[in-house]
Formats: sequence, C-alpha cells, structure tokens
Amino acid sequence: MQRRTLFACLLPSALLTALAAGPAAASPGPTAPLPAAPNPTAPRQAAPDPTAPLQANPDPTAPRGTAPDPTAPLRPTAPASPDPTAPKVGRVAHARAVPQDAATKKAADAFRALHRARLRNSAGPAIDEQVHEFWGVEPAAGTHDGLMATHSIDPSYQVSYADDFTYAPTTKAASSCMEITTVYSQAVGNELWAWDWCGGNGPAVEVPMDASFQRTYTTQVNGHAAYTVQLVRTNASTNAWTAYLYNYTTKTWSSFYSKSGRDTSGLRYGWDIFEIYASRDPSTGNAYYCEDARNTVFESSSIKLRHNGAWTAASPSDSPWEPVANPDPSDYLCPTLKFVRAGSDDHWVVSQ
Repeated sequence: MQRRTLFACLLPSALLTALAAGPAAASPGPTAPLPAAPNPTAPRQAAPDPTAPLQANPDPTAPRGTAPDPTAPLRPTAPASPDPTAPKVGRVAHARAVPQDAATKKAADAFRALHRARLRNSAGPAIDEQVHEFWGVEPAAGTHDGLMATHSIDPSYQVSYADDFTYAPTTKAASSCMEITTVYSQAVGNELWAWDWCGGNGPAVEVPMDASFQRTYTTQVNGHAAYTVQLVRTNASTNAWTAYLYNYTTKTWSSFYSKSGRDTSGLRYGWDIFEIYASRDPSTGNAYYCEDARNTVFESSSIKLRHNGAWTAASPSDSPWEPVANPDPSDYLCPTLKFVRAGSDDHWVVSQ
C-alpha cells in the first residue's frame, strides 16, 4: 500500500486525473438503434401475496433423481411451532362446560360410534349409507408422555346434513385422560372439545371457534388459521394430564382441561387424525361433506412427542400411518379427496 501511494505522488496531476476518470464510454454508432422506451401500458409485476399458501416442499421420501409428479398434490411447508416450554398461564378464555342437552348427546353418540368402529378395526362403508373413517398417525405407547400439534380450523365450513359430523383434526396422547377435537356439525356448531377419557366418556369442556378465539389462539399456517394444542402428563403416579392451547398474543400456554385417572379409551396408543361420520348424498353418490368441504383444508403440522423431557418430531419409528399409509378416497365417499403425508409422520393434510 505504501509503494502505491508513493507512485501516485510522483505522477503528474493531469495523468492522475485521466486515470481516475477511467476509459471513455464508446459513442453509439450512427446506425445503432435507440433503446426502446418503456411501455406505459404494460402491467406492473405483481407483488408477492403475503397471504398466499407457502410453496410446497419436494417429497423428502422420494428417491434421488425421481422426476416430480405434476399431478401430485402440493406438499405444504411446516411452520415453526411454539416453544413447548413457554410459560403456562391462566385458562383458555371463554372455555365452558359442555351442556348436557340433546344436541350434545347427538354429537357425542356419533363420536362414540366412530371410536367403537376403531376398537373393532372395522372402519369402512357401513349399512344405512354411512361411513365412519379416519386417517393419520398413531404414536405408540411408551414413546411419549406428551404430545403437541398445530391444527387447522375453517369457521366457514358448514356441515349440510344434520346426521353428519367431522372431527378433524383430533388428537390424543397414549394413556392421556383427554382428547382435543375440532368439531364441525349442525348439532353443536363449529368448536373445540376436550373429550374426557378418564371416567367421563364424553365431551367435558368446549370453546367456540369464534372471532375472539381466532384472534387469541390461532396463527396463519399455509394460508389458513390454525391453533396449537399440547397434552402433557403432569403426574405419573396418578396419570394426571393437562391439555393446553397456545396463546399467540401472550406467547404462553393456557390450560384447557385437566383430569387424572385410568384411560378408558381401550386403545394403548395415541392418535392425531382426520375423522368423519358421514352419509351418502343419493343425488351424487358422494358423502355430503365432500361438497361441503370442497374448499376446506384439514391439516395437522409440527406433531411432536415428549420423551424424557425432550420434545422431538413424530417419526416412522414411533408414529405409523393408520389405517393405511395411502388411503383410497372412495372409502371416504369422496373421490376428489387427497391424503398428503407432508412430513415424515409429523405433518399431514387432507383436502380436495
């Protein structure tokens, strides 16, 4: 650097000025065309839509060198889930005891019928033109003492047939005392349930899927609203469990339901699934929900299990796909239904 400075001092000032100016730009040739003026009528490039669903990820399970299938459904991106160890403060606002009325009884009876079908392992088309079906992951017993997931909601989804119910997503940890269910029906409307599996055998607490709930307990995930639920065992000797919902306003967990006792579900494993109790529309041959939910996305993402105090993503070794990995949509009376394994057993989507 010192040698270059000394050399600069010895050069005449006129030469220094010429060197600083650099080479002169070439003059345009006399026949060179003038640059085109911008078209004032050309449309401006659209800015990115911040509310658009995130770009799908490639299938992480596909072999290398496999060309993408242009007809395959897009694979959504999993969001960053809330901190599972964030403070636990207060209770879920507007949560209330489930009324013991005829409407609740109807919804609960359908829920029990679905569960009995799972116990018999007899899901499939049934008499009276109804289907009781499910699909998702089932975390095995002994692999966790806590489960959390981010579940989509669609308040605009309206069930058109009075005897039909959609419970999706719905989740329960192995041996836990509660199942947290997203309920869509005419009987009780659109809401969240805490179903008591330790003696109650029915919905114990509910919270409506209203604007207040959405402002406080949801965030945007792949273009739709979603809440995050956490179920944790708080006392092993009494099998005490608490279900929490994440408050996105305060960045804390709010208690939704607590219970202890013996799990009476009859199933040793847990689950995080899409579940329907649906009737066939004789005019189309499909289930009524197939048209009702044409624009609805049922999604569960960031499914995590707690083991020895650590939270890790659900995986093939602990959370297999059930009842099969790739369901036949005709079994669900909805030929346009798509089942997307969006992650390695920690993210699923059901949509059309």
